[in-house]
Amino acid sequence: MASPEQDDKDLGPVLDKDGVRLTVDDAIATVTLTNPAKRNAQSPALWRALAEAGRLLPGSVRVVVLRAEGKSFSAGLDRQAFTPEGFDGEPSFIDLAHSSDAVLDEAIAGYQAGFTWWRRSDIVSIAAVQGHAIGAGFQLALACDLRVVADDVQFAMRETSLGLVPDLTGTHPLVGLVGYARALEICATGRFVAAEEAVSTGLANIAVPADQVDDAVRDLATALLAAPRDAVIETKALLQGVQGRAYDDQRAAERAAQARRLRDLAGVGE
Repeated sequence: MASPEQDDKDLGPVLDKDGVRLTVDDAIATVTLTNPAKRNAQSPALWRALAEAGRLLPGSVRVVVLRAEGKSFSAGLDRQAFTPEGFDGEPSFIDLAHSSDAVLDEAIAGYQAGFTWWRRSDIVSIAAVQGHAIGAGFQLALACDLRVVADDVQFAMRETSLGLVPDLTGTHPLVGLVGYARALEICATGRFVAAEEAVSTGLANIAVPADQVDDAVRDLATALLAAPRDAVIETKALLQGVQGRAYDDQRAAERAAQARRLRDLAGVGE
């Protein structure tokens, strides 16, 4: 696997707009946040570009790497969102606050679309996170299946400190990873979670020096690609369904998945 930087040089991007670049190298896609001057601050346009990246993934892709240029993964929502004028061509958050419940719900659902596709069962997504991952940046890292972090990483959920709540799909994976009590404490205090705690609590799979993140991601992607694709898809779907199933229901789901795998291996599957 070429490094993300090599991918960007060797292959033309499938998408390159609004602070998001998507490149594809056979079974591996790389989504890069490309606005380091603003610490990859996020906006509705960036969220739409993230959603578009998910729609544009070729069927050959099995692993998606999410990375960011510069010293910070993402400093969170661009504070321009809270100004009366908001972003050019966008309704300001103040305007949205005065809209109907249906309009407001639809707007937030549209923002969330950039965060939902990373856990599709046909791919495994890896976030490579360095420096600050705050608010929307934290939630974007949480949107992925796995997280490889630099030893300088600083996660923080600052929405509550601003009088808001995390609404970009981050609450479900956060509770699933660290439990309710710790998730509440992290969100309500807005404190930083550093690399050592991130690994020990399950927020991150591995922490490495910043100059080793690309190598660690490459090794992980290679290991993921070594297993047969359909077996990974079935296993991921089984694990994703655990929280919503009773023990006996999970046993039944395992039996059904294994029956499909055995028939496929025997050449008698559908």
